[in-house]
Amino acid sequence: MANDTGKLEKMLILAYADSQKAEDGVASNADDKFEALINPESYAIEYRFKFAEAQGQGSSGKQLKYESTEPLEMTFEFLFDGTGIIDGEWRTKKGDPPVDGKGNPQDSIVEGIQKFKRALLEYKGDSHEPRHLKLVWGKNSIFKGRATEVSINYKLFKPDGTPIRAVAKVKFKSSIEETKRALQEDKKSADLTHVRKVKAGDTLPLMCERIYGDSKYYLQIATVNRLSNFRSLLPGTELIFPPIDKTVKAT
Repeated sequence: MANDTGKLEKMLILAYADSQKAEDGVASNADDKFEALINPESYAIEYRFKFAEAQGQGSSGKQLKYESTEPLEMTFEFLFDGTGIIDGEWRTKKGDPPVDGKGNPQDSIVEGIQKFKRALLEYKGDSHEPRHLKLVWGKNSIFKGRATEVSINYKLFKPDGTPIRAVAKVKFKSSIEETKRALQEDKKSADLTHVRKVKAGDTLPLMCERIYGDSKYYLQIATVNRLSNFRSLLPGTELIFPPIDKTVKAT
């Protein structure tokens, strides 16, 4: 990806120890960063949904009830290359050391991989967890989250076993700063399907009051969950509370 001047922009991984700093996304506040040697040719995005399986007594099938949307996941591959081929040069003949674009001997990729691992995997003693990450490509912030899986495949070596080429595959899972998440996610919203586990002392009218702000929908919920005796709820039972059209009079 190039900016307005035509200069090729390298993908950056900015690492933050603090989730609020990661949310703000200021590069100067990053604790560490990693710049890709070359930009990824592609990346994969995964969308996942969580459903509760509700099956009525005596029925032969299950109906999937939407429960929640899982955090977005993205997978990238990053190339590490110490052969010099990235700069348009290669070994002049078999046995010659790898060179960079200026004909200078090329170091191994060990240092680059160490920097990569430090940014993504290093355990922070003060926060007791790995860093929060932001992926930036040119002027675009394309992802905020955490690294959940990292694998490094070493592909080429010097005669002494020093690696000079590797591909790192990383899976990232999106993450929202806690304060922002709480503002975006209203757990009491009546426009969402909720699955709630009955606790001791719970009644159906009381649970409807918590979720819908009104207890009068308890008969509808009893019907949805095929409750033969809604006055006696067994603790530990999971009940489904679907969206309610409040313009329709409860029966």
